[in-house]
Amino acid sequence: MSVSTAASTHLLRGPAFRRLATTELRLYLRERVGPVWGLGFPMILLIIFGSIPSFNRPNRDFGGLTELDVYVPVLIAFVTAMLALVALPMALTGYRERGVLRRLRTTPVGPGRVLAAQLVVNLAALVVTIVLLLAVARLGYGVRLPRQFAGFVVAALFGAAALLAIGLFVAAVAPSIRAAQAIGTILFFPMMFFAGLWLPIAQMPPVLRHLSHAAPLGATVQALQDSAQGYWPHPLQLVTMAAYAVVFGLVAMRLFRWE
Repeated sequence: MSVSTAASTHLLRGPAFRRLATTELRLYLRERVGPVWGLGFPMILLIIFGSIPSFNRPNRDFGGLTELDVYVPVLIAFVTAMLALVALPMALTGYRERGVLRRLRTTPVGPGRVLAAQLVVNLAALVVTIVLLLAVARLGYGVRLPRQFAGFVVAALFGAAALLAIGLFVAAVAPSIRAAQAIGTILFFPMMFFAGLWLPIAQMPPVLRHLSHAAPLGATVQALQDSAQGYWPHPLQLVTMAAYAVVFGLVAMRLFRWE
């Protein structure tokens, strides 16, 4: 390898990637799909739930926790699912439709770095949103911060990995932006049901509860709730999320089309 080629490669791995990630962030904010639905809607739900008196009273069905204590992890799952299943697939299929990925294959940057930049932007947006949700829940409505903070972070990362892998799979198989949006939306609502958005997991019938524990968002919410109460996430929950991340990630890599 020549000196100039090595220098170019080094630049592409450093400042060039940062510029690409910055550009992706600007596009992400301009599209407004992620910021509005990923942050705005969960924040509105948090404010609505927090304003209902019954949601702030300890409930014996939840082990003395309030319903708001139970719903904050569900809202975090909502953010993760919205970014991973809707925003990410729509962005990548849009690039493929417009030929952006095909053109990048002929440049030293390569389309792979676009995927990496998209993942970085979505993870950064997820981190910011989770921090804001926890801060508003704590300062506005007295919801306790996670007692097992390290376990909470691990659960959030595992859940994000599982959902982003599924989002990459959607982007791999969807032929258009509309198809990606439709597939992501179809996946989003059943997953949110098993995450406990409409019916808390603890109040589900036994069959639905078992299905919830096997679903990626159900396992994520359960792990987040356990760590919020001071317990380390159960190994089975982490294994479930890791399995979704590995399986869908590998299939997405195999099926992904650049053009």
